[in-house]
Amino acid sequence: MPAGAGVTVTKVKLNSGGMAALLKSDEVRQALTPVADRVADAARAGAPVRTGAYRDSIHVESDTTDRAVERVVADVSYARDVEARTGNLARALSTAGR
Repeated sequence: MPAGAGVTVTKVKLNSGGMAALLKSDEVRQALTPVADRVADAARAGAPVRTGAYRDSIHVESDTTDRAVERVVADVSYARDVEARTGNLARALSTAGR
């Protein structure tokens, strides 16, 4: 069979306005929220605990930019130091964010 024989090529033109609306839609938010919640739960479960303040500061923040956004955040002042030392949030994302 010659190269390309039997292959159908379909051109797709995306509706950019429709895509923008889709990315901000409730349906996309509903898909993202449970994943972010699982990541936050895993981050809290794996958090190093001295006082519990770091673990207790881990939460999900919702935002809308040009799309729906869910962020897992640890917002104690030393959260960056904990993340740099332990990789807790990154590890939680890699295990629970699937």
